[in-house]
Amino acid sequence: MKQKRGILSKIYFALIMVFFYVPIVYVVFFSFNSSKSLSKFTGFSLKWYQAMFANRSIMEAIWYTVLCAVIATIVSTIVGTITAIGLSKNRKVIRELVTQVNNLPMLNPEIVTAIGLMLFFTSLRIQTGFTTMVLAHIAFCIPYVMLSVTPRLRQLDPNLSDAALDLGCTPWQAMTKVIIPQIKGSIVAGALVAFSMSFDDFVISMFTTGPGVSNISIYVYSNVKRVNPTINALSAIIVYVITIVLIIVNVVPMLRERKQKKEVLDA
Repeated sequence: MKQKRGILSKIYFALIMVFFYVPIVYVVFFSFNSSKSLSKFTGFSLKWYQAMFANRSIMEAIWYTVLCAVIATIVSTIVGTITAIGLSKNRKVIRELVTQVNNLPMLNPEIVTAIGLMLFFTSLRIQTGFTTMVLAHIAFCIPYVMLSVTPRLRQLDPNLSDAALDLGCTPWQAMTKVIIPQIKGSIVAGALVAFSMSFDDFVISMFTTGPGVSNISIYVYSNVKRVNPTINALSAIIVYVITIVLIIVNVVPMLRERKQKKEVLDA
């Protein structure tokens, strides 16, 4: 009976993987199709990638996407890391309260966060555009950075910073030379997650951007009803970037852990 359940669970898992990944593989596969057909592969070609890079609208969308993701990643990583470090030294009541508030954007549906940010900018009479889109991305990326950094901070010896201060370090030196080196792996992981979340965001970007400013997701959505194979190439680019980021997020901690184990064994 147990063996039967094990086989059924494996089949169920395989079907889920097929359901999620076949459409992605399909898009990437047909991005190399030599014809406009989305159902018949007529031959390998890179002409849709060439057409994509020759399209000014697409290149602007890529530029806005990358620039927004880079700015949002840098700012959210700095703010999220400093906030997490500050909370680790605060009282438990305040720490729990801020943690609950920090979790709200991740627990809320994206549409709720998007509408809330749109109403916020509208109430302040702020003209929506690239700046508001970047601010919105920073707002929803910070919780992911804090979620990555906070568990590592809890594992640190709470006396490390006190020892550094007793040895003559300033609070800034204690943070930059003692605490941050201990949690840099979590900071990098949080930054990569923030970048991937910002790079492929659609809902929040749609509600907080203005006319003439669109990222890749918005551009794909606005052209999805047209038979345009360059959209396959553009979608494939998103898949490549997110895949690379996810590989780095998973592989870097693994390599770091192996290195630490090797150092311990050598010692």
